[in-house]
Amino acid sequence: MEIYKVGSAGENVRKIQQALINAGLYQGAADGVFGKQTEIAVGNFQSKSGLPADGIVGKMTWEKLFPSDTSSISAPSGDLPSRCLALTGSFETGQLAPGCFAAIAGNFDGQGISFGALQWNLGQGTLQPLLMEMYNNHHDIISKIFGDDLQVMKNAISGGKQSSLSFANSIQDASKKSVNSVWKSKFNSLGLTKEFQTIEVKGASAYYERAVKLCSDYGLRTNRGRALMFDICVQNGSISDNIKSLILSDFKMFQKDLSPEELEVSKMRSIANRRAEAANPKFVEDVRKRKLCIAEGKGVVHGISYDLAAQFKLNLENTG
Repeated sequence: MEIYKVGSAGENVRKIQQALINAGLYQGAADGVFGKQTEIAVGNFQSKSGLPADGIVGKMTWEKLFPSDTSSISAPSGDLPSRCLALTGSFETGQLAPGCFAAIAGNFDGQGISFGALQWNLGQGTLQPLLMEMYNNHHDIISKIFGDDLQVMKNAISGGKQSSLSFANSIQDASKKSVNSVWKSKFNSLGLTKEFQTIEVKGASAYYERAVKLCSDYGLRTNRGRALMFDICVQNGSISDNIKSLILSDFKMFQKDLSPEELEVSKMRSIANRRAEAANPKFVEDVRKRKLCIAEGKGVVHGISYDLAAQFKLNLENTG
């Protein structure tokens, strides 16, 4: 395989940097440029992993960073449900795909651990089924990632809520806000496997099914329309009847000579603005920015620049 070292650049370097960020070993930007900071972080990772700390990512270091073959579901190549999840997961976690699939947070909200694109958690019991599905269906992969710690985690998550939360507390720092670097690295590796990403997409399927229905209700026919409704289902839950009435009134005001693409974008802008205005006043502008980013195909959300066509292949192509 290719060797990555100071001077290397590209998507795989960005992937390495994101894995190091998730492991708590790299504080820089995942910019795809292998510089001195990346070299130091790689060396620290190698030391923790029992490898020669030369700061170079070769086959052994790559396999430690990504224990199974992490030909992960990249946003551009996945199917439409995967790409919708990758986009909303990026908004939710502040990490572009594939990093959003591996994002992990500590007990800042009383939920023990939150993990993955939609931050499934132990406190509400939404993360345990995903982990158990991986354990039951891909035991060889999860065993390779967690090693001797796998049975500890499995016993904890199958022992009920209190057992799960006690486990979560045991692998966090003194503040109980951040997962320690060893376990963070393991979960990061898990989230970057194509197998667990497929499980995450399945775990988000109920949101996607509701999004399909909403698209039908509002006559949205494109990939971006599907992504907008998926994001609404995840972030906002639904669209109330009174907001629906306002949106449909907006639709009646559109010019009759709009092209199909112009009509789709106009509809999405109306839905984005109306749904944002119905949100908690503290979050109206945040919701608006996020929804308009989808409607218009480009924008900046939480400091990240998005180009939906280039990054996620979410465009005005008809869903059929």
